[in-house]
Amino acid sequence: MALRSRRAEEKQQRFEAILDAAEQVFFDKSFGKTSMDEIATRAQLSRGLLYVYFKDKDAIMRGIMLRSTKSLKQRFADALHTGENGAAQISSIGMAFYDFSREESDYFDVLPNLGISAEADKFGEVEQAILSSRSEIKQIMVQALENGINDKTLDANKIVDPVLTAYCLQGAMHGVIMLSRNRGEHIDDLPEPEVMVRHTIKMLNLLYT
Repeated sequence: MALRSRRAEEKQQRFEAILDAAEQVFFDKSFGKTSMDEIATRAQLSRGLLYVYFKDKDAIMRGIMLRSTKSLKQRFADALHTGENGAAQISSIGMAFYDFSREESDYFDVLPNLGISAEADKFGEVEQAILSSRSEIKQIMVQALENGINDKTLDANKIVDPVLTAYCLQGAMHGVIMLSRNRGEHIDDLPEPEVMVRHTIKMLNLLYT
């Protein structure tokens, strides 16, 4: 039993080490310009052994996507627990999303690629875990909205569907964060990114209070 446990631990460590190596190459060169040979070299293992763990680059990228969703989920969960009421929790979640985009920008850039279109019965373990993390991220936002309705800091008449509202809030914040990245490059008169984000959060909160 101890031997089996140790082997499983070693397998998981190698799995994570491959993802670490792949992140370095993907985020430096881009996904499209990276080969499996380069990932194997960076991970210091043979190409054949790499294929034992991942059948192709897409499978590796899904592992990175899972890391991204897990990190964002943890940030949202922390934000949920720091807000003193529902409205404050939603604001904290909005800032957590912005902090994620700055502090883990490569993971943030992975988020738009998280769509999984295969039939559910064809999903592997990683795909299922991605979907589970995405669902938990949404549920954290829904919980904050429901908390706000219950503690009267958010208007129940304006949040008829908390799930739909959660999707809209996340989409709005993502759009503003993406826009803020154009400051000084394509649009010179944009305010500082954090100013834009805080103003957007304030405006969104006003819509629901």
